[in-house]
Amino acid sequence: MKKLLSILLLILFISSQAQVDVKAIDKYIEKARKDWNVPGMAVAIVKDGEVVLSKGYGVKEIGENDKVDDNTLFAIASNSKAFVASCMAKLVEEGKLDWKDKVREYLPYFTLYGDEYVSSMVTVEDLLCHRVGLGTFSGDVIWYKSEKTPEEIIKNAAFVPEAFEFRDGYGYTNLMFIAAGEVIRTVTGEPWEAYVKKNFMNPLSMDNTVISVNDLPENTATPHKPTLENGTVPINWASWDAPSAAGGIISSSTDMAKWMMMNLNGGEWDGQQYIDKEQQNLLWTPHNNFKLSERSKESIPGRHFAGYGLGWSLMDYHGTMAVSHGGGYDGMYSRVMMIPDLKLGIVVLTNTMEGISTPIAFYIANQYLKKDMRDWSAEYLERARSRNGHKEDVDERMSARVMNTKPTVDKSEIIGVYNDPMFGDITVSEENGSLRMSFQSAPKLDATLEHWHYDTYQIKWDEEHAWFDFGTISLELDNNLKVEGIEFDVPNGDIFFHELHPKRK
Repeated sequence: MKKLLSILLLILFISSQAQVDVKAIDKYIEKARKDWNVPGMAVAIVKDGEVVLSKGYGVKEIGENDKVDDNTLFAIASNSKAFVASCMAKLVEEGKLDWKDKVREYLPYFTLYGDEYVSSMVTVEDLLCHRVGLGTFSGDVIWYKSEKTPEEIIKNAAFVPEAFEFRDGYGYTNLMFIAAGEVIRTVTGEPWEAYVKKNFMNPLSMDNTVISVNDLPENTATPHKPTLENGTVPINWASWDAPSAAGGIISSSTDMAKWMMMNLNGGEWDGQQYIDKEQQNLLWTPHNNFKLSERSKESIPGRHFAGYGLGWSLMDYHGTMAVSHGGGYDGMYSRVMMIPDLKLGIVVLTNTMEGISTPIAFYIANQYLKKDMRDWSAEYLERARSRNGHKEDVDERMSARVMNTKPTVDKSEIIGVYNDPMFGDITVSEENGSLRMSFQSAPKLDATLEHWHYDTYQIKWDEEHAWFDFGTISLELDNNLKVEGIEFDVPNGDIFFHELHPKRK
């Protein structure tokens, strides 16, 4: 009798999962896209090893008619990290690497915040779970729009300050995934991009996916940036080639559907075992747990704890495990969410910096879970529109400006080369009567300096940047009014110029 009851319950459960109205989901996605003013997006849903939906919505570029389809490419940004972790797992399975190997066995120059003991103890596993002691996004200014090589980026990371003790906290760090990419290069003798293509992308027939802006095909979405003054505007693709192991993959909903089905099937797909189940399980095992605030629990009911595995975010959700990751690229956001117990996978790719991907993923997941069937998009949109991003920070600086002041020192006293050990050289020169600031390793950050007030100058960037607009530098003077250095103030939540303290050489 008990056995019969169990079978009946199983049939009812399976039946309830099948009763999902995909056409209604399709309409919901399009309505949400319009509500959020997202130019274009692509969504894929996989269930039980089949593609339920893979479709484009909207247009590749605002104001144009070229529509997004399921093969249109978008930056997946930090969803690339799972690919890096899978490459590592493959190498461990092949006996070419061990999770407990010290990073310095492969990268002798690897150093963290001047601590020799910590630097010698960091393992390959540590690189992939954000517990080395660096703060969230700290040091991203090293690689952002930089022409440095991955090795140069990692060497400069030695000067990023310690945020918490080794293995005693959570700090989301792109730098350590760049280091992981270099470990793969050292072990295999080829760039990590070549290894992931050969072992995952090519056999999975992810034929449209690329890992460089230099390889973008015609069917590619244009990045966009929401602005207060001009609405949503197109911006140029930014190269993430050097930090590609942290977020450089550019893919489509169709290709990402194949990636999710392989992951949901224990690392096996179409008769090929990409990662053995033991290694797959390790990637989805929490390695670094962190506190969920009460507000966080309220915003996503059904979860009680969360953590990070190896390249994946993990949490409980309505009595089951959810495996997910977000991605933020210049002008593009993405979200991958999987419910392994349901063999359900969702990917949302967008071509603007609006937070639509997370509520869409939760809405779809909940249709299958039959839980919390609320209007996630509407709630997140209301919350998003109630925030002003960094506008308040910029407004505060605008209102604090003192007009009709003069600098203490002449422009000629500012001219020179300034060095920050974390970043490198920054040159201030005079061109046609104006002060120019040049970043030696990142010329796309170059700017003109205009007097703001006293000894502070506004940074007038040469090109539009996704993460920041307004910024200033102030002069650091000695007691004799000689310029010793400069300090940055560029309000934003990702690229921390304030970590730089360039001194005159």
